Order: sequence, then structure tokens, then C-alpha cells
Amino acid sequence: MPRKNEATLTYQDKKIILPVEQGTEGETAVNISQLRSKTGLITLDPGYGNTGSTKSDITFIDGEKGILRYRGYDIADLSNNCSFIEVTYLLIFGELPSAEELAAFTTTVTRHTMINEDYKKYYDVWPRTAHPMALLAAGMAGMSSFYDDIASDFKEHAVDISTIRCLAKVPTLAAYAYKKSIGQPFVYPRNELNYCQNFLNMMFSVPAEEYEVIPEVEEALNKLLILHADHEQNCSTSTVRMVGSSGANIYASIATGILALWGPLHGGANQAVLEMLTSIQKEKISLKEFVNRVKRQEIKLMGFGHRVYRNHDPRCAIIKKACDKLLLKLKVKDPLLDIAKELEHIALNDSYFIDRKLYPNVDFYSGIIYKAMNIPTNMFTVIFSIGRLPGWIAQWREMRTQGIKINRPRQIYTGSTKREFKRVKG
Repeated sequence: MPRKNEATLTYQDKKIILPVEQGTEGETAVNISQLRSKTGLITLDPGYGNTGSTKSDITFIDGEKGILRYRGYDIADLSNNCSFIEVTYLLIFGELPSAEELAAFTTTVTRHTMINEDYKKYYDVWPRTAHPMALLAAGMAGMSSFYDDIASDFKEHAVDISTIRCLAKVPTLAAYAYKKSIGQPFVYPRNELNYCQNFLNMMFSVPAEEYEVIPEVEEALNKLLILHADHEQNCSTSTVRMVGSSGANIYASIATGILALWGPLHGGANQAVLEMLTSIQKEKISLKEFVNRVKRQEIKLMGFGHRVYRNHDPRCAIIKKACDKLLLKLKVKDPLLDIAKELEHIALNDSYFIDRKLYPNVDFYSGIIYKAMNIPTNMFTVIFSIGRLPGWIAQWREMRTQGIKINRPRQIYTGSTKREFKRVKG
């Protein structure tokens, strides 16, 4: 009889004992790291939906109960009480900062927001139509060459300065990508502005006139960045860890995370939601007919359901409230918001969606907030990248301290067996 912390696997005439490990929140896993050496077997788990790739003390998600916590703190408490920089410090260093620590951290990040002037030449080679995500990923990877003296140094000081550079310069790279796309001059960062104010100023100010950041817009952006800051071992974060496991530096690793986030099934989902709502408006179809098309699987319902959450996405209620507050302040009457609210009401009261646990997720309202802030659609995922940046950094740093072991998944081969070589005639 196996003990509580063991599991028995029987295969043919073999019976092996596998250790069972438990996390601090009760998550239980069978450790199969010795499975192949003892039995010759591997596991098959397409999409890794049941595979724990690592142990981590950064973020906890309970998809059944709709719980999201950073370092033990509930996402609602953090988003309602903290600045994005505070949450960034928490994710990377493990604890909320004191007033003195926060001031020092903020000052250090602020003083590294400028990018090398040679980057302007880099932007010159791209067409104006280039997607900002392509520019952001390339710009991040390019930082390895600007800081090649320290980029691949994994000593503590080198990792810390690379961390600061990533946090400080990504908003600048992102804003420059936007300015490139609309033909406006680049705006330098300003040290008297906070993190969110600085980004908004670089995005929207022009030399011809003064620009003043609207406090409610800054507040909404701050909240959005916090809600996006980390989300356990998602596609982009797992990509950062996998690339980092090869010994790749932090800039190269995060560049791959940006590219993974670009996908419409990941970070690009909020853009897809806005496009869906716009198409409903343009086609002038009833929401009842739209929902019926979804049920007939003729079209996809974007912004509902989640790979992890089988309950309400805890971020959705926070972002919905922020959306209502922002639109009220800006006196925005957005018909897309009316469509979104009615669609949400229908879905939450329809057995088809209830039975399939298709609840609204964080992407459902974030696109509407971005639109109200005058952020163009192709910048939605760029801002998501800025928000997810501290999570990528924290996960990369944790991976490094756990001891770098290169990730190398196995596969089940389904191709041809050995064939005799014959040259093709004709």
C-alpha cells in the first residue's frame, strides 16, 4: 500500500513508486522525473494542460475558485491599493517595498528610461506600417548588443542592472514604436513623471503644445498593468523560462515572451474582442442571432472562457469597474460598451455558456478601456507586454536561482518507420 506522499504506477509486469509533492496551497503533483529511466515510458500531454514544468513561489491561481494572488496578496487588494511599481517590486523581490525602498527603486528605474540615441537609426529601417509588437520584440533583443558587456553575466549585480534596464526602457521602446507608426517625433522620457505618466506623455505629447496626463487615465492604466503583471506559467512566461533555460540572457528571453504574447490566443485576445464587437455593430445583427451563430460554432466568442479559470476571472470585475469609472469621467458614450454589457448579460444567463463555464475574462473589457484612452488597436498587446514585464523578469530570475537545466520536452513519433533509400526518378 503506497503512502500518502507516493503514487503507484503499474505497467505490464512493472510496478513503480512515484513521489507525490504538494504546494503550499494544496496543489498536488506526481513527480514523474524518473519515469522514463525506470520504465522507458514518457507522458503525453498536448498543450501541457496537466504538466507542472516548475516549482514557483511567485503567483498562485485557483481556476476553480477564481483566485489570483501575487506572492500571497490578492489581486483586488493590490490593484486597489498599490502603484504598478510597487507590485513590480513585490513580484521581483518577494515583498512589498518600504517607503524608502520604493523611493530608491523608483528613482533607479526613472534614471534608466532613456534609450541609446542609435536606436533612432534602428527605427528608421522599419516601414511605418510595421506592427509595434515586431519593433518592441526586436528592440528588446537589440538591448543585448547595447549592453553586451553585462547581458550574459548572471552574477547578482549584472542581473539587477539588467532588470532595471528592462523595466525602464521597454515603455520608451513601446512609445517610440507608436510614434514611428504615425510619423511624429519621438518624445524623451521625463524624470519628474511617474511610470504611467511617463509612458502616456511619450505616447501622446507633441513638441507643438503642452500635454497634461488625465489622472483617471493614469489610474486606469496603472490598474491594467497590475492586472496583467503575472499569470503563472502561461504561454509567454513559459517561453521566457524555456529560452532562459538555455542560458540565454534576460533581454533575449523576454524578447521571445513578447513574441509569444503577440498571438491572438494569448495577449492579442483583447484586440480580437474589440474587432468582434465592431463587427457586430457594423453588421447590425441582433445579439441573439450572434449568440446563435456562436452556438452553431460558425464564429468564435472572444473574451469569454479561459484556459485556467473555470469560474469568473477575478480580474474581470476589477477591470469592468475601472472601465465604467473611466468612461463616466471622460464622458464617453461608446456603443461598443453597450454591446459588450448586453452580450455579457446574455452569456451569463444562457445555459449553453454556463454549462461550458464560459465566463468573461480580463480581455473582454480591457480593449474598451484602451479605446477610451485613445490607444490604437495595434498597441493593445504592446501595453499588455509592459504590464507582463515584471512577471517575465521575476520568473526568469527565479528560473536562474533554481539552477539552470535546459528544457527539453519529449515527443511521440508518428512518422514513417525506417525506409530504404531510393532516388526519385523523372
